[in-house]
Amino acid sequence: MSTIVPLISSGTTGPLGVLHLPRLWQKVSLEAAGKIADGYPGIGAGYDSMVIAGLGLDAEAVRAYVTNEKPTYPQFEAWVQAQPGVILDADSVQALNDSIAGYIHDDGTRQEILSANGLPDGEPRDAINLNNLDDWLEFHAAEIAD
Repeated sequence: MSTIVPLISSGTTGPLGVLHLPRLWQKVSLEAAGKIADGYPGIGAGYDSMVIAGLGLDAEAVRAYVTNEKPTYPQFEAWVQAQPGVILDADSVQALNDSIAGYIHDDGTRQEILSANGLPDGEPRDAINLNNLDDWLEFHAAEIAD
């Protein structure tokens, strides 16, 4: 079975306006189907955990819902909205989005990603765009370069 590099950017929102939520859905969905590329956790310690905690969700409930129901993205957002204690007020979502957009990788991670892409150390510095470069390189290696 082939595996898939998740290509939805952490900088993408769905109708709820939450950064990274579409990527989280895609990663958990791919993991549930046994199709996520090596090195990509369904729910990892970075943005995934930030979004789950920031919205007041339970990671195992997210994983179970996506695994058992195989929802479309709008169905996933509807489920998120229906969870008891979910935090979706405008100020909280803005604070979460600001923390995601403002996250900066350490110098070593930035240099590693840029170097792997044949780029000099410098820009971008934000984790969203560095992660995009990393995903695109992984996608290219897995699907194009062969």
